[in-house]
Amino acid sequence: MTDGPFAAAASQPTYTVADGETVTAWIVSNLVETSFPGVPAPAEDRVNYRFINGFVDVGDLPCRKAFQQTMIGRDITPDTAFAVSHLNLPGSNRRVEFTGFWHVPTHVQRWLKGTFRSDAARQAHFRLRTCGGVRIWVGGVEQVRFEPFIRNVEASRDITLDLKAGDNEVLLLCEDLAERDIIWFFELELIDATPLTVVLPVPLDREETKRLAALVRDVRPARDVFAGAALELVFGAAPTSDLAVHIAVKSHGHERAALAEVDTVLKAGQSTLVVPETTGISDGYHGVRITMGSGAGTVTRLIDAAFMHDLAPQPAEADIAGRKKAALSFSARFGAWRIGRALAMVATGSDDMETISGIVDATLRSIDRREDCSDFVLVPLLWLVRAYGDRLPPQVLERINTSILSYRYWVDEPGNDVMWFWSENHVLCFHTSQLLAGDYLPDATFTASGRTGREQAALAATRLERWFDSVEAHGLAEWNSAAYYPVDFIGLLAIEHWAGPELAARARHQLDLIFEMIALHTLGGVPSGSQGRAYDKELRAGPLTELAPFAQVAFGQGWLNNGVASLPMFCCGDYVPPPHLSALSQLASGRMVEARYAQGLEPGKLVLFKNEAAQLSTVVDHKTGRKGHQQHVMDIKLSGHPMARLWVNHPGEDDPWGTQRPSYWAGSGILPRVAQHRDLAMMIFDTDGHRNDWTHAYLGRDGLDEVLTEGNWLITRSGRGFAALHATNGFETITTGATAGREIRSAGRRAGWIGVIGCGDAEAFACFRAKILATQVRFDADKRLLSATPPGGPDVALSWDGAFTIGGQTLAFNHEQPQPEITFDSADPASGGTAQPFYS
Repeated sequence: MTDGPFAAAASQPTYTVADGETVTAWIVSNLVETSFPGVPAPAEDRVNYRFINGFVDVGDLPCRKAFQQTMIGRDITPDTAFAVSHLNLPGSNRRVEFTGFWHVPTHVQRWLKGTFRSDAARQAHFRLRTCGGVRIWVGGVEQVRFEPFIRNVEASRDITLDLKAGDNEVLLLCEDLAERDIIWFFELELIDATPLTVVLPVPLDREETKRLAALVRDVRPARDVFAGAALELVFGAAPTSDLAVHIAVKSHGHERAALAEVDTVLKAGQSTLVVPETTGISDGYHGVRITMGSGAGTVTRLIDAAFMHDLAPQPAEADIAGRKKAALSFSARFGAWRIGRALAMVATGSDDMETISGIVDATLRSIDRREDCSDFVLVPLLWLVRAYGDRLPPQVLERINTSILSYRYWVDEPGNDVMWFWSENHVLCFHTSQLLAGDYLPDATFTASGRTGREQAALAATRLERWFDSVEAHGLAEWNSAAYYPVDFIGLLAIEHWAGPELAARARHQLDLIFEMIALHTLGGVPSGSQGRAYDKELRAGPLTELAPFAQVAFGQGWLNNGVASLPMFCCGDYVPPPHLSALSQLASGRMVEARYAQGLEPGKLVLFKNEAAQLSTVVDHKTGRKGHQQHVMDIKLSGHPMARLWVNHPGEDDPWGTQRPSYWAGSGILPRVAQHRDLAMMIFDTDGHRNDWTHAYLGRDGLDEVLTEGNWLITRSGRGFAALHATNGFETITTGATAGREIRSAGRRAGWIGVIGCGDAEAFACFRAKILATQVRFDADKRLLSATPPGGPDVALSWDGAFTIGGQTLAFNHEQPQPEITFDSADPASGGTAQPFYS
C-alpha cells in the first residue's frame, strides 16, 4: 500500500493498493467489549497428559457455542457515527490487528471506515482473511458477511465489492469472542489487476498523515535497557510542527500495573523524545503505549522497553539461607501486586494490612471471576492461609475460604469461564490447587463439584500421579522457558512442601532436574538458552524475567526483580537445589561444559555448550520444516553485559512489536533444520509457502563491545565472550525503523546460518576472528546442504534430511533421556578428534 497521487479535488490522504497488497488505512472505533459467558456446563475432559507445544484441540467451550448460535447471521444496524479511537495507517503489518488477552469470555468489536475511490463503476476483487468475523457495508449496503468465528483459526474467502464511480464509503465491522489469548485481525488483500485508491476522510492533509505513519511505524526505544535512566524514544521522522504525545507505561505482569502516564510534546524538527517521568520506575520489561495526535488524527503504537536501576548485580549472601531471606524481604518491599508479595509480607512479619488486604482482594476477585490464570494465584494463596492463616484478620480468612470452596478446579466441574486447563503448566497448577484446597478444608463441600475436600484431595493426588508419570518419562514440553518454569515452580514447590511423602519426593526430583537445566543455561547470572515456549518479553528482558531471581537465590549470582509468582514460595520453603549446581551456573576460567538431553513428548533434543563467558544452545531435529509455535531454537548469550544476546529465527509475523505465536522474534514461522557440535551450530531454513521469504538475527546491541561485519560474517564481542554468525545468502544490517541496529536480515527462502562462540582476552578475540574468516562455508540450496570447514579442522556438514557429519563420520543424537548428559572440558586434546571444540 503506497501513497497515492494528490487528488485534484481534495487534500485528503490517499493510498494506492496494488494487486497482492492489503488495505490497511482505516479510521478505527473505540473498542467495544461485552461480557459473554454462555451457560455453565462441564467441558469434555480431553487431557491425556501427553503435553505438546502448539495448538491443542479442546473443543468448543460453552461460551463459544453460545456465541456462534447467537451471533452468526444476526441483524446488525451499522454504526456510522462511532467514536474514533485512532487511525490505522500503512506500516509493517499487512493485517489490521487487535490481538490481545482477556481473562474472561468477552465479545469484542471494532468498527472501521474508509473511502474507496474509483474512476468508473467496477467490481473490485479481494481475498478476505480473518480470525473472527467480518461484515462490510459499501454506501450503506451490506455486501459481505463472513463469520467463521472459530477460535484463533484463520479463515479465508474471496469476495467482490461493487463500487460506483467516485467515492464509496466503506464501513467494516470486525468482531470475535475473546477466550483468554485472542488472535483477532482481518486482512483485506486486493486480488485484482486494477489498482485501488483508498482515501482517509480525516482532517489531515496527505503529508501530515504520511509523517504520522512514519512516526508510529518506526518508533523504537533508544536502548536495549534504560539503567537508572529515563525512557528515550527514537522516531523514524520528525514532525514539522509540535505534536502532542501521550505515553503510558504498563507492566507485562498479570496485574498489568500502570507505572507511568505522561502527556508531553514531540517538538517540531525533533526525532527523539526523552520522558523524564519514567526515571526510577520499577525494574522490568514493560509495555509502552504511544499515542500521537488528537481526535480523528490520532495514531497509536505499542512497543516494549526494559528498565533497570543498575546493570551491576548487588552482592549476594554467601549461603542460600541468607539469599532466601534477602529475596523474601525484597519481594515483600518491591514485589508486584500479586499474592506472592502478600505471602512474603506476612512471612517477614509485616503489619501493613492495608497492602496485604488489597492484594488479597485483587486475588479473590480473579479467583471468584474464574479468570484465566487464576490457578496461578490460588496455589500461593493456599500456602498463605495454610502457613500463616493465624496472622490474617478473621474476616479476611473467611472470605478466602468462601472463594476456595466455590472455585472450579477441573473441566469436569460446571463452568462458563475460559480458564485454560490443557497445557503442561496449567494442569499442574489446577491439580495442585485441588490437592491443597481439599487437604485444607477436608470436611467442607466444594460447591462446583459437590465433593468434600477429602474427596477433592484424593482425586487431585491421582491426577498428579499421571502428570508426574508424563514429565518423568518425557521431560517438559516447555523446556528452559523463562515464562513457564516459574509457573511450574508454583505447583512443584507447593507439592514438595505440603503433599504426602510420595508426591513430595517426585516434586523434589523434578525441582532438582529443573534447577540443573537452569544452571546449565545460566551465564553471568542470566538464564537463557533455547526454549520450548518463548515470548519477546522474556527473550529481550535479560535479567528482568520472572526466572532470573531463582538463579540469583539458587546459585549466588544475578539480580532480584519484582517477580513474585513463585519466588516467595521458594524462599518460604525448605527445598534447596543440589549444591553442586552453582559451579555449573558460572564456570571457572578455562572450564567448558556440554550437555545433551531431550525434553517433551515431541522431543526437543537439546544441546548446550558453555565456557566461562559465552554460551551456545540449540534444539536439534525438532519439527523441521513445520509451522513453528513458540520454540526458540538457537540462542547465544555472552557474559559481558546482561543484554548481550543473539539468536536466529524465521519471523512468524510482519510486525516487530507483534504478539502472535510465533511472533517476529519469538518462535519461527517455519522451523529450521538444526545441528550443533560443541561451539558450532548449523541451521538450514526452507520457508517455502510462508509469505516472509527471509530470515534474520537479533543483536542485543547495547551489550556488545565490538560488532564487525566482514563478508557474510558478523563477529561480536561482549567482555570476554565472543560470537559469530554467518548467513550463506549474505545479510543486510537494518539501520532504520523499529529494529534499527538490532537486526540483520538475510533474503531467500532457502538459507543456511552458522553460529559460533569463543572466549578470552583481546589476543584471543583476534585469533577467533582470524579463524572465523578462514572458515570455508558452502551451501547448496537445491540439495539443502550446508557445510563448513574450520581452519585445520574437519568438514562439518548438515543436510535437510537430518544427516550431520564431522569429517565424513555421522554424528547421531543419541540422548533421548530427560536427564542431561554432561561432559566437561572437551577442549582437552586427550579427548581427541571431534571431541575438541572448533573455535573455543
